[in-house]
Amino acid sequence: MRMKEALLFDLDNTLMDRDHTFRSFSTQFVKDALGHLSEEEAQRVVEDIIVRDADGYRDKNGFFAELSEVLPWQTPLSAAEIRAYYDKNYAGHGAAMRHAAEILQYSREKGYMLGLLTNGYKELQDGKIDLLGLRGYFKTIVISEEAGIRKPDPAIYKLALERLGASAEQTLFIGDHPVNDIWGAGKAGMDTIWLKRNHPWDESLDVQPWRTINELDELKDII
Repeated sequence: MRMKEALLFDLDNTLMDRDHTFRSFSTQFVKDALGHLSEEEAQRVVEDIIVRDADGYRDKNGFFAELSEVLPWQTPLSAAEIRAYYDKNYAGHGAAMRHAAEILQYSREKGYMLGLLTNGYKELQDGKIDLLGLRGYFKTIVISEEAGIRKPDPAIYKLALERLGASAEQTLFIGDHPVNDIWGAGKAGMDTIWLKRNHPWDESLDVQPWRTINELDELKDII
């Protein structure tokens, strides 16, 4: 591997455990909005919401509109009301991925410049970052809504590198999504580490991760 001076991380399901976060949020939402359901019925609805969410890769407006139509309401909520509940409450359920703070501290002590690159709404992503206490680790944080571009558009990786003050060759990207993180960063010239989570590898991709890990603390033996 080329000598590295910087590490660029994804947020959702890389540094933040989105699986835990969304399940916790969905459980609270069903309790608050569908309190008439039995415990067993409520759990089935939570599981259905998780499936419909598609690991966060659904268009949010379409997702909330669908929930408004299909959930077993006693007092129906509109898509806008569900969206308002989500915006107010979701970030508060955030949980860090195992070893996240440990590996960020380790990386900083090793002298790496650290950056964060995430797709999402600025207010929501900022809320997650601050709840988890991660902001102080990073030289730069790039959020797609603020940047006006999203992964895997090559321009957003270029922007993150410029703000980080490192070249693609000097930077290692760590993320969970085969396309948005590994393929996109690879096409931008970075070596990559794939954190295996919910997304199977797409064999049609013409970029491969340099390394694959199952837990963040495995980075210690790599960097």
